[in-house]
Formats: sequence, C-alpha cells, structure tokens
Amino acid sequence: MKKDRHPPANSAFKIRPSRRPRRLRRAPLLLTLILVAAVATVFYFGSRSADTPGTGVVKPPGEATLPPTPPLVMRRESVAHGATLASLLKKHGFTDLEVHTLKESVKPVYDLGRILVGHELRLTLEPGGPWLSLEYDIDGERYLRVTNEAGRPAAELKAFPIEVETALVWGQIQETLIAAVDEAGEEDWLALRLAELFGWDIDFNTDLQPGDTFKVLFEKKFLEGRFRGYGDIVAAEFRNEGRTFRAFRYTYPDTKATDFFNERGNSLRREFLRSPLKFGYRVTSRFSSSRLHPIRRVYRAHYGVDYGAPLGYPVQATADGEVKEAGTNGGAGRMIRIRHANAYETLYLHLSRIYVRPGEKVKGADVIGTVGSSGESTGPHLDYRIIYHGRYINPLGWTFKPVAPLRKEFLTAYQAVVDSGRFLLEAPLRVGAGFAPTGLF
Repeated sequence: MKKDRHPPANSAFKIRPSRRPRRLRRAPLLLTLILVAAVATVFYFGSRSADTPGTGVVKPPGEATLPPTPPLVMRRESVAHGATLASLLKKHGFTDLEVHTLKESVKPVYDLGRILVGHELRLTLEPGGPWLSLEYDIDGERYLRVTNEAGRPAAELKAFPIEVETALVWGQIQETLIAAVDEAGEEDWLALRLAELFGWDIDFNTDLQPGDTFKVLFEKKFLEGRFRGYGDIVAAEFRNEGRTFRAFRYTYPDTKATDFFNERGNSLRREFLRSPLKFGYRVTSRFSSSRLHPIRRVYRAHYGVDYGAPLGYPVQATADGEVKEAGTNGGAGRMIRIRHANAYETLYLHLSRIYVRPGEKVKGADVIGTVGSSGESTGPHLDYRIIYHGRYINPLGWTFKPVAPLRKEFLTAYQAVVDSGRFLLEAPLRVGAGFAPTGLF
C-alpha cells in the first residue's frame, strides 16, 4: 500500500514556497559586479587620459589642442638723468603717436612730462602684443597707474599700503648733530628736521656744545617690511648748555593746521630763525662797529655775521617775507634782500646762486640761494645781516618774539598730547641703559 503523499490537515508540518534553482539566484549578483567593474574601468582610463599625454581618450578628428597662455611681461625702468617718457617707452616698441596719446590722456590726473630722476616706471605687456598697464612712483606714498583697454589709456592715483610705526631715538652731541643722529642709526633727514624744529631757539652753528643731548619721537614708514622714509616728528627734546627745549606736535581739529608748541602751549616758532644756515658751519666774523676789512685793509664797521661754509651750501630765508632785491650789488656780490613784517629786513651777501626773484613771497626756512664768494670776498662764506626800523642790528644778540601761542579753547586737549609725549620721551630714564638705541612702539 502506497503512503499518502499529503499530510493530514491537522499536521504541524508547514508548507514552504518552492525554491528557485541555485544558478538562477546568482545571476543578479554577477550582473551587478560586471556593471561596477565596467564603470570603474571607464573612470580609471578617463582620468589617465587627462593626466598622461598620449594615453586615454582619442580626440575627435579636427579638434586642435589649445596652446598655453603666454605669461605677462613686466619691464622696470629707473628714470636716469636726461631720460624722458618717450625715451623710456620707445625702448619697448612705443611709437611717437602712442607716447603722445598716453601723455595727453593721463595729463588731467598727472603730468608724465614731470618724471623725476631715480623714480621707477613699470610697464606690463603681452609678449608681442599691446601694453596692458603702466605704473609710475610719484613719491613714497603714491603712484600713478594707467591701464590700456582698446587703446584708450585710463589713469588713477593710488596709495601704497604704507605701514607707519613710531620710533624713539636719542643721542649725545660729540661733534655735530648729523654725526650724533648717524651714530644712533638714523639718517640725515632726522637731523635736518631737528635743526628746523629747534632752529628758532638754537643756532646750530654757534650754540651747539659737546655733551648736548637730544631725544626724538617720530614716525617711520614701511612698505612690505622695507623702510620707505620718515613721517612726522611727534615730540622731541633738546638739551643745550643746561637749557631744555621740548616740542610737541598738535593738529587743530577744526582747521587741520599743524604746529609745534612747548609744554605751556607757546609756539616754538619765532619771528626769525636763529641762522640762515641749518648747522655745521662756524662763525668766521661777528657783528662789529670796527673790523679790519680783509680786502681794503682798512678798519670799518661790519654790520653782519659771516658764516664759513662750502661753495654751494644752501641758504635759507630766516622768516616769511617778500623779496625786494635779487641780483648783483657791488662789493656785496650776488645779494638777496627780503622785507619782513614789523619793519624787519634781511640781507644775504656773496652768494653763488640766487633762486628767487623780486616780488616773490618766501617762507621761513625756504632755500633762496647758495653760499658763494662773489663781490669783495676772500673765500666762500655767507654775510648775513638784519635791519630793524632802518638800522642794522646784531643777528646773534637780538631777541625775537614768538608767534601766536596755542588757541586757548584747545589747551585741555593739547595737555593730553603733552602727557603722552612726555611719557614716551622719558622712556630711556625708566628702562635704563639696557634699552635699545631705537625702539618701536
């Protein structure tokens, strides 16, 4: 008897769905693996063709490979003596017409006919193509930039990204102020500015003594870490023969005018500078009612002060005024006569060159000529004279009045400037001898 192939209805045995053959169940997995491998191959050889020349994807017929863009070229020119804009640009293929067009287009912004010796000009261009831009350094803070688009130059003035730091330096006079400043690690400009600042009270030709000291707080300019020049003096001190002079810079908030005052708010400027020469040259002959004339060999009055200085040394006006004479005047040689306020006149004799004309207005410290030996003279020197209400006075013995003091409404604000400047000027005393000669704050 054959067994029943179907279990009883109450059997605990569960009927399962029928299974697919084993080889059919593996087909979807194999297909997935094949697709992944194909995609990976495409990406691999595609990237190889992009990175490795001569392999990978073949470019369609007629498709050319673009050549690399040639780099731009910058040409630098330092303006030499006798150089002009045309002579500099013609070396780089400019025609006379292109130079003329450039100058006329730029003139409303800057006159390129006034390029100065030693300044740099930079020209950017495409190799074998047109020029793209031109830059010219006007001074330490500004430069001119000209772009060339479709043959139409467009100009603008731009500022260098100058960084300003404040420095303190001090020293002691052994021979000259310039030598002392150089010894402190700074340039002659700082000595010149100090002489101008205190030149109303100190004659740096006759008053300077070994052992005199100075301190000066000033600005230094840097471009990308390189020194680019000096800024303003902030505060300064000079000790001369037991006298202490201090100067603090103050800018009026309303007019933006800047001047230097002492701690009490009195202006450092006086009616006249103490000397027509900045410093460094001795007095060879003083004001006298009877002096042996070096050429005529007779005793006669000498109404001026003679400064022995080399031929060509700059001579400065000692106060604001108007030029009344400028030319040759007998034994005085080449001479300048300036009329000033309050019935003063000054005379500058035996000059080699004259830089002013009658009727011209000058300011105190303006260079008006150079030391010479014209007229009745035995060697290069300057004979400097002052007339007050029609009579000669001794330039070395006269006391000149100061100009207007600080305006009273700004005294409180100015006192804060004085306190800050005094604190920094006294820094060497607080830190002692270990402080570096030049410190940046």
